Amino acid sequence: MPSIITKGLNRRSLLKATGTVATLAAARALLPSGAMAATAAPEVNAAKLGYIALTDAAPLIIAQEKGLFAKYGMTGVEVAKQASWGATRDNLVLGGAANGIDGAHILTPMPYLMQTGKVTQNNVPVPMAILSRLNLDSQGISVAKEYASTGVALDAGKLKEAFAEKKAKAGEVKVAMTFPGGTHDLWLRYWLAAGGIDPDKDVSTIVVPPPQMVANMKVGTMDAFCVGEPWNEQLVNQGIGFTACTTGELWKGHPEKAFSMRADWVEKNPNATKALVMAIMEAQMWCDKMENKAEMADILGKRQWFNVPPKDVLGRLKGTINYGNGRLVENTGLQMKFWQDHASYPFKSHDLWFLTENMRWGKFAADSDMKTLVDKVNREDIWRAAAKELSVAAADIPTSTSRGKETFFDGKVFDPENPKAYLDSLAIKATA
Repeated sequence: MPSIITKGLNRRSLLKATGTVATLAAARALLPSGAMAATAAPEVNAAKLGYIALTDAAPLIIAQEKGLFAKYGMTGVEVAKQASWGATRDNLVLGGAANGIDGAHILTPMPYLMQTGKVTQNNVPVPMAILSRLNLDSQGISVAKEYASTGVALDAGKLKEAFAEKKAKAGEVKVAMTFPGGTHDLWLRYWLAAGGIDPDKDVSTIVVPPPQMVANMKVGTMDAFCVGEPWNEQLVNQGIGFTACTTGELWKGHPEKAFSMRADWVEKNPNATKALVMAIMEAQMWCDKMENKAEMADILGKRQWFNVPPKDVLGRLKGTINYGNGRLVENTGLQMKFWQDHASYPFKSHDLWFLTENMRWGKFAADSDMKTLVDKVNREDIWRAAAKELSVAAADIPTSTSRGKETFFDGKVFDPENPKAYLDSLAIKATA
């Protein structure tokens, strides 16, 4: 891992950007030696970035808290909380100049759904750019306490009979995710379908913003949900439900959130874009260090960020999983990765999997040219330029835009060179 410094940081500009001497000291002490700030001056020094209260937004929050945006000349960055993924989409459609946002911590498939007008008003396309991945792993699929006796864990099939009985009595079984076609929707669908439960026929999927999942489960709004942390851990800590599995158990090392911006902002401000990516990459390196996890949990727990007890963040952040059903596993290796294992690099093959899954569930036509779409939206070239500027070690820079074949917990294999074979191997799907 490269060593990045605050050597070129202007004290006055950082104080202005952060407002506290404490933050200045933290930024100076962050990473003690290494590369200088970006050599090409940003075209602008401000950008409006959105985030949802999820642990994988940490790189944006830490970049702001530690003065890293300011370090690379972006002294006027605003990191603003969004109420839901729908609100994130709407504010990206508006853009920062119209009191929306210029970029965001986002579900990886969303920029593609916006680029193609699948989720925008009147189906108007909004060109987007994926600039980096933010993390791997550490989302969860949680189930209401009433299903504890089923013993459901990685095999969703243990819920099949219980769900059928409830549907016969109550008329509906509700499972919640955070945005149609988003990562949580796809993890939940994959898990259910692998267990023989059709997510379009056997249950009803509903949309609930991440911070509202626990409260909704508490009042019985849903039977199961898929969301990122810290909400699965909070559910367990409040004794409301339990975690059946983490998404890393479905596909270890899976991609999750991305940092994305409007394509017009990127094209207009290439140096500023690179500066933002550099700040986020440095924040990811900091986030990945185990010795920083407790401080990160304290920061994320603050009222202005997540407004949750730090303990709701810390456990799973360190790889300790209390499933809430009597299972407590330490050192799982399933903690959220921000930098290791090329977590920051936006592999095109991963974007292709998300699009193939959305094709599986009818969001895209079966004959869609997904590779061309990925090449248009995925700007891994900007990530590589930022990595070069930061003097990132060669070992931390992938040599290919594909991570190759990916194997899932049920034995299914996704070969990015042959997505159709993967689709054909799946028993439950919406596509013909």
